[in-house]
Amino acid sequence: MMNSKQSNLIALFLIVGALGNWPMASADVGVGVRPVPGAEVLIDGSRKLLEEKWTYWEGPGFKSSLPIKWKTVDDPVDKGTVVMTDDRAADGGKYGAADIVTKKLYRDFRLHIEFLIMNPGGNSGVYLQNRYEIQVFDGDKTKHGMGAVINETESPYHAYKGVGKWNTYDITFRAARFVDGKRVEKAMLTMYFNGVKVHSNQTINQVWGGPRSGIDGGNDGGKGITDTPGGLKLQCEGHDVRYRNAWIKELDLKQADTDFKE
Repeated sequence: MMNSKQSNLIALFLIVGALGNWPMASADVGVGVRPVPGAEVLIDGSRKLLEEKWTYWEGPGFKSSLPIKWKTVDDPVDKGTVVMTDDRAADGGKYGAADIVTKKLYRDFRLHIEFLIMNPGGNSGVYLQNRYEIQVFDGDKTKHGMGAVINETESPYHAYKGVGKWNTYDITFRAARFVDGKRVEKAMLTMYFNGVKVHSNQTINQVWGGPRSGIDGGNDGGKGITDTPGGLKLQCEGHDVRYRNAWIKELDLKQADTDFKE
């Protein structure tokens, strides 16, 4: 049996832990995680927030028009509504034709976003600063595939739950640093995929995919990164991919370290 001192210590552990102040062995990540204090909700499944927070990225491949054609539809798994990448301008995989981007621009941040691919081969993408793509692509296990920092890392496909199920990316991102207009530190991120740490302090070299992919994509073959913030962008390629529970918290990461501190 426990003595009174041991009982009091356990009770204190439970109380402090419930308050959220107990040091955690790993970050609070995964499907259903609520926004951390100070975070801004970007997608809650409502049309109102979609129009308030987002617009189209009018890059060189843009083919759609406002208002945003993406739909809010019933969650296929749980209660509530979600955002669906439904814009016929992007049919046939025309990337850059109907991508949406946040109106607000960001530098360093903590991001949580949940996605569900309805059909095999479904394709979308989460672009940090409208530059660096984290791939959303069912069936692709290459460096261009699911969960990869596109063309820079291997796909952590083992962490993917599959078609018809909610998946989540939890990302801490640090923007590139510049001195006198010259990049001296590359962008960096740490990412959890469905609660599994898959990228740790991963540096990012360039923008891939050309000018239709994102800002700076047309600068020196994507290597000409500039010292400007960018919005969070979601890609539409004519596939039925759905998003929910997206939130972001702005950070100021002085050191080149993106490991989670939550």
